[in-house]
Amino acid sequence: MSDLGAGFGYLLKGQSWVFGHGRWFGFGLLPGLITLVVYAGALVGLGYGADDLAAWATPFADDWSSPWLGLLRTTLTAFVFVFGLFLAVITFTAVTLLVGQPFYESLSEQVERSEGGEVHESGLPLWRELWISARDSVRILLRVALFGIALFACGFIPVVGQTVVPAIGLCVSGFFLAEELTGVALQRRGLVLKKRLGLLRGRRLLVLGFGVPLAASFLVPFVAVFLMPGAVAGATLLARDLVDPLGGGAAPAVPEKTA
Repeated sequence: MSDLGAGFGYLLKGQSWVFGHGRWFGFGLLPGLITLVVYAGALVGLGYGADDLAAWATPFADDWSSPWLGLLRTTLTAFVFVFGLFLAVITFTAVTLLVGQPFYESLSEQVERSEGGEVHESGLPLWRELWISARDSVRILLRVALFGIALFACGFIPVVGQTVVPAIGLCVSGFFLAEELTGVALQRRGLVLKKRLGLLRGRRLLVLGFGVPLAASFLVPFVAVFLMPGAVAGATLLARDLVDPLGGGAAPAVPEKTA
């Protein structure tokens, strides 16, 4: 259980680091703010267009009498908007990391520089780093989707579906959120997704201690924006100690081969 507390400690250390380095906190806010503006615009557009979409999708109901026509399309409109909001929540971190790749790379490197030891560089061009990040994010989202389908089905089990399943869902979200965030530092060390997942599974409680409270707070997008710089900093510290608990992550960098 001490690993759970240690994982949460990395989250606090990361937030403390960025608040102690105000310039880097502001620098790390930019990608989240950009993504938030884009998502907010998309959700506003969806809110205005959801009723038209519902009408387009239900032409068979045009001749229905009141209140059934209104009830059907109001329900479908609400479903479309809620589904869009759900997609925004589960993709916000991945998109922010992709948009902020250069920002978070610089922030992560600065954290490592302040901690001493070797500061690793991937040796890859920016376009290649963006491609790897986008590809790995899609792979992670597919894994999350598979877990989500299974948990959704289990949600219909009485009692268990309303208690155990949400807790498991939060743990799954926390684990993969931690993977995406530590990926900034681990990818720079040449660790491919499969190896990164194996490394995190080896210290599952430590990773959950970091990822679960962060996942819970990231359910509120505005909170996610302000916690993201510290989350990247804390994940960098976590990644260093996962790779080399004694030396702060002194593993040699091996650039990933081009597929």
